[in-house]
Amino acid sequence: MSVKSWKEVESRILEIHFNEQFDLIVAIANGGVIPAALINQRLMLPVELLKLSFRDARQKPLYATPQLLESMTFDATGKTILLVEDRVKTGATLQMAKSLLNTAATVKTFAVNGKADYSLFDEVCFKFPWIMETGVAIKAP
Repeated sequence: MSVKSWKEVESRILEIHFNEQFDLIVAIANGGVIPAALINQRLMLPVELLKLSFRDARQKPLYATPQLLESMTFDATGKTILLVEDRVKTGATLQMAKSLLNTAATVKTFAVNGKADYSLFDEVCFKFPWIMETGVAIKAP
């Protein structure tokens, strides 16, 4: 399993080049919250949460498809949005989020790990530096 340090993630966030001028960062909660906060420190943009659920802490699907846990409390109309997720496996959560943001002018995706418009890493076994050991063993797939 590849364990990344805060410094590695921070360095890549500082170095990544965004081709768009974004109006808003939308974090897929819960996983996208920390990466969105880090990107916010660089871009200084408002951050909104989109509360979706699909997988458990062990990355096993909880539902057949991602589920919206709370209604959106912000307006995406006409905005250029950076949609932030921690990990992309199948892309199902990003696709659902993009469909919910269908009034936006543009939605670009960002993932710390996995395939997205912008990503820092694309590795099979990956552990985030902000995951705390809580006594729950998380095994790599």
